Amino acid sequence: MTTAQAPAIRVRGLQKSYKQLHVLRGVDFDVARGGIFALLGSNGAGKTTIIRILATLLQADAGAAEVHGFDVATHPDQVRESISLTGQFAAVDEILSGRENLVLIARLRHVRNPGRVADELLQRFSLTDAAARKVSTYSGGMRRRLDIAMSLIGDPPVIFLDEPTTGLDPQARIEVWQAVAELAAQGTTVLLTTQYLDEAEQLADRIAILHEGRIIVNGTLAELRALHPPAKVEYVEKQPTLEDIFFAITGASGNHDRDIA
Repeated sequence: MTTAQAPAIRVRGLQKSYKQLHVLRGVDFDVARGGIFALLGSNGAGKTTIIRILATLLQADAGAAEVHGFDVATHPDQVRESISLTGQFAAVDEILSGRENLVLIARLRHVRNPGRVADELLQRFSLTDAAARKVSTYSGGMRRRLDIAMSLIGDPPVIFLDEPTTGLDPQARIEVWQAVAELAAQGTTVLLTTQYLDEAEQLADRIAILHEGRIIVNGTLAELRALHPPAKVEYVEKQPTLEDIFFAITGASGNHDRDIA
């Protein structure tokens, strides 16, 4: 399989425990290049643990994982060069302006023409008009968009977004959704963790539900809907929402793996 055909992320049998707490019990999934893969689960399901392992910030107890063709355990430096990670809260300097934040990161990463890179990202994320303003004056959605823009400096092929809309109002969430969709449109592979069902429904090419340390279902939204047939009332057919599917699956088969190839 060539590099272009291979998954951007491959996870097999991933396990992680904290003393007697088994967080991951054998997690398997692939993420296609240039796609948006949503890892959906409740608080404490293990989503952030998976992200930290894939980002080489945490060592798994068992199993294997590859990112951009590099094993996270044996080639951590190459993995770090291939990724960017955006956590649950925007990591921006509020004293600096939006442009200054971007230029600073570009210089730290030894990117050529940091000013040009900053200006291109400001335009890409609709922040040009606010470029000279201190980030302390930005809205929540603007800060998160700036945070994602900063994570793209150096053109990493894979980006991890760990619950990127936590704490944001509805309008700010829509702004972030648009930014994430733009990432994938430009060819970036996105692994998105979220507990918001509508977020996964709106953004993801594929959705995996993590429950009790295992992936219990993995497929497109259409494939997940096929697991939960629509309710029929006379001549009106109601398609199930992702919320219907999530609670039906986690409530009925929490201890069984289910994969849609």
